[in-house]
Amino acid sequence: MRTPRNDQLSETDRAKGRGHHVPERRCVVTGEVSPAERLVRLALGPDGSIAPDVHGKAPGRGAWIGVNRSDLEASQVKGKLKGGLARALHEGNIAIPDDLGARIEAQLARATLDRLGLESRAGTLISGNDKIEQAARRGQVRLLLHTSDAGEDGRKKLAQAWRVGEDDEGSGREGLVLPVDRGTLSMALGRENAVHLAIVDARAADRVLAHLSRWQFFTGWSRDAANRVSNTASRTSGTGDTSAASAVSDAF
Repeated sequence: MRTPRNDQLSETDRAKGRGHHVPERRCVVTGEVSPAERLVRLALGPDGSIAPDVHGKAPGRGAWIGVNRSDLEASQVKGKLKGGLARALHEGNIAIPDDLGARIEAQLARATLDRLGLESRAGTLISGNDKIEQAARRGQVRLLLHTSDAGEDGRKKLAQAWRVGEDDEGSGREGLVLPVDRGTLSMALGRENAVHLAIVDARAADRVLAHLSRWQFFTGWSRDAANRVSNTASRTSGTGDTSAASAVSDAF
């Protein structure tokens, strides 16, 4: 069976200075071509059903999307998604689940938190305010992460230590806020009260960011939204229960 053009690699772009192919895909909703690592693959099952494949490893034919959940669901309602998939896959008998957006979001969440778990076991991830602050001041932190219900004071203190260690004071550099609360993160990592995390290896930081950026883009998660959630949580009883975190917890 011929592989559709949509699911082939682009030969035109290469990694800078390395001569390696940079995989590119065309979004079936917008028609725009982007690096595959920024997109989400949709796999076609033998029965014509469409399922998310965020790791891009499912067998058979597939197509790609590069839009956020809101735009995806709008295109699904209008029939644009089905039409784009039909053209890309050369298949007219396609069944798209009504909750496709929720399934993609759950898979992206799982992939990101699984990645953090792997880095934890590999020793490239540390937690605990004191450990992170010491590593940050020594210039060892490559990526700083906080849960959505982390206190603003704690976030600012660790960010300041990070800037000092990087000789980057005055830059405004901050850590990234994850779209999950401490309960969900602690469960994913098998640690108690995981609120702040630091990645101390450059390649590990790249691996985590590759997953996190896709998740944040698809959900529309932003620093402003993260700050609103964090500030609200700090004024409550400390349960850290937010709609974003509750949605993610369904994947675990």
